[in-house]
Amino acid sequence: MKHSANHSTTQRARGGRGGPARRIGRSLALVLPVVMVLSGTLAVTRVNWSGDPSDSVLTASDVSTAHQAAQHAADAAKAPQDVLRDQLLTELQEKDPGVALTHLQAAVNGKPSLAGHCASIARALGRAAVRMYGPSRAQSYARPVCDTAFASGVLAAHG
Repeated sequence: MKHSANHSTTQRARGGRGGPARRIGRSLALVLPVVMVLSGTLAVTRVNWSGDPSDSVLTASDVSTAHQAAQHAADAAKAPQDVLRDQLLTELQEKDPGVALTHLQAAVNGKPSLAGHCASIARALGRAAVRMYGPSRAQSYARPVCDTAFASGVLAAHG
């Protein structure tokens, strides 16, 4: 009995179940998301009811320019090996894995600090090559860039 008496005294000291802190917290939990969504929406755009593009706050060219600026800022914030990996993956999609592997080797030769990341980039290229070309065709592009990391990436994606 003494234990339950201490428990109820402790609850009363902290405000119990319906204390003012809990009520304020619940109110904020309901109101704050709504305020944040509304303020964010109003800060980003304004509806152009007139149909005149000169009255528009945000045009399509502004959106593409803003997207490009954001992409450049994101690339600047990325580590050099991440930027290289993304470039090579794009190159693999646009050309073929052989071109991407040649450029990986050239990048590592030109910037030796990338050598520690060469194997992980080559494995990523191997996995992407399997997704694009299938395991046997992807394996045909394998070469001894960063040891056999490309081949192990092909094997990992296939197996």
